[in-house]
Amino acid sequence: MPGADIDSDHNLLVAKFRTRLKIIKFQKSRPRWDLEKLYAQRQSVQDTLEEKLCSIECESGNAEVQWNNIKECMLNTINDLVGKVEKRARKPWITQEIISKMGERRKWKNVNNEESRRNYRRLRNELKRATEMAKKEYLENICNEIIEFQRTGRYDLMYVKTKELGWNETQGIQSIGIEDSQGNRIVEQRQVLKIWENYITELYD
Repeated sequence: MPGADIDSDHNLLVAKFRTRLKIIKFQKSRPRWDLEKLYAQRQSVQDTLEEKLCSIECESGNAEVQWNNIKECMLNTINDLVGKVEKRARKPWITQEIISKMGERRKWKNVNNEESRRNYRRLRNELKRATEMAKKEYLENICNEIIEFQRTGRYDLMYVKTKELGWNETQGIQSIGIEDSQGNRIVEQRQVLKIWENYITELYD
């Protein structure tokens, strides 16, 4: 429909529309096979599979049944000898006990009554304390290992342990500022490297 009287070839439009929130369905992640264990025991798994596959009766003319028998035989053998990979925490200081408490807290989260809210708050506080203590203990152990590697002169292992703390070389240079000869604070990476270069040059001249 024509609208404002302006020098334009565009016509203003009026429309009615309704918005509807999309329902997002989350799929549960399937557990994975322990490939490291499978590689370590590949010979025994292969021998067991060959023995079981030889005992399967072949039904001529029914490929679907044969495939199901072979598939079931392989899955059962791998499940018995190898097993699945346990769920691993993203953070190295998260223990299996903390993961179990997270699962228990998740059960009480969407239950709308006083008891569930009380249990949820209790588990949340317990998780917070347990996570802080586990993280502190993990960092103390890493720092002690770094100090020990430095004392014994194993600087390669010291560097590896330092990287486990999430230290990034570029970020470390940018976040640590130094002062130049005039007392100005310098944080830009190239300028910091240049100041160190001049300092070492003057030191050994």
